[in-house]
Amino acid sequence: MFIDRVKLHIKAGKGGDGIVAFRHEKYVAYGGPSGGDGGRGGNVIFEADSHKSTLLDLRFQRKLKAEDGGKGKTKKMHGADGDDFIVKVPIGTLVKDSETGAILADLTKNHQQEIIAKGGKGGRGNWHFRTSKNTAPQYSELGEPGVERDIDVELKLLADVGLVGFPSVGKSTLLSVVSKAKPEIADYHFTTITPNLGVVQVPDGRSFVMADLPGLIAGAAQGKGLGHQFLRHIERCRVIIHVIDMGANDGRDPLEDYRTINEELKQYEYRLLERPQIVIANKMDLDDAAENLNRFRREFPNVEVFEATTIIAEGLEPILYRAADLLEVTEQFPLYQETDQESEGVLYQFKPEEAPFTIQKLAEHEWEVSGPVIERNFSASKLTNDEDIMRFARRMRKLNVDQSLRDAGCVNGDTVVICNVEFVFEDE
Repeated sequence: MFIDRVKLHIKAGKGGDGIVAFRHEKYVAYGGPSGGDGGRGGNVIFEADSHKSTLLDLRFQRKLKAEDGGKGKTKKMHGADGDDFIVKVPIGTLVKDSETGAILADLTKNHQQEIIAKGGKGGRGNWHFRTSKNTAPQYSELGEPGVERDIDVELKLLADVGLVGFPSVGKSTLLSVVSKAKPEIADYHFTTITPNLGVVQVPDGRSFVMADLPGLIAGAAQGKGLGHQFLRHIERCRVIIHVIDMGANDGRDPLEDYRTINEELKQYEYRLLERPQIVIANKMDLDDAAENLNRFRREFPNVEVFEATTIIAEGLEPILYRAADLLEVTEQFPLYQETDQESEGVLYQFKPEEAPFTIQKLAEHEWEVSGPVIERNFSASKLTNDEDIMRFARRMRKLNVDQSLRDAGCVNGDTVVICNVEFVFEDE
């Protein structure tokens, strides 16, 4: 079964917790703290694999989770790092963030790897917090949570040449004749319901990959018919071969077919009409083919047309040479705009500094403090003993949370909510 689009929920491993431990060794006076750090959480990594051709494996694995890091050990020993979760996908796979639509990875080379969800850092053991005033700290840090997100995984076939056209115009026949691919061929519409790939060998030794895509119909760019599901596979093609039933075997007008398909390519994104296009007048053995071809050339005098009869492999060699020539001079079309552009100089500009946290009044005498910095400090604190609580309070004071609450109107005895935990504000 050909699956080219799946939605997944992925979660990287949580960092291991640091521990509280002390040295208790004979003949070692004042051993001091020796709690080790937690290990790093495992990453969720996507890897391109040339042996994969579909996303079928992921259809039944909707949730992917990497291994958590191990807890720290005594004698300052580091906990084990969590194993990475490696997801093997076909070459040409695109990974997007479901919420923002941002492209996280574009896997176009064999064995290319990209980290999609990064594992959390391990927490520090208590030996990190020893000072001259506190020689025996009773607290350590918790490991950071790993990145968790929903993603869209799309397969866009990595083909050089894509075949487009109405159903039953001879695209599958063309692919079967010029390559060793064996697509289903029959005398009814939508015989091809999944894309097929084949390696085409040109007589002069050059070669390229050709993709036979399901037939398009009017409105495909808006989601009609089967073709719209596979328009994305044309996005990576550098050359498009437009096959037309010049014999009008199905009663359609070849000129109108040509206009309709080009209009669908125009309405679809990724500048499909900017790609070089080879037009094939197929089924030239039929009675009305010659007359229709003359009409086509009068209507579109600047369009180069190749006459062919794919079912008997007639007239195909010039088409292959033309496709190979165009591939040599046509660069790859990017699927997205690069946001990071290199610059020879340095641009200095003023950017207002973002507040590290926000304060919101929930009700009378009830406040909420939120923000990434607050959440990060809270998640790393155990808050299981007085030392942990005092250390967290000092961190909040260092971040100027206390003064900001006062400025907002918080008074002694008010309730302050941080990460769904309630604290009582005490104004010294």
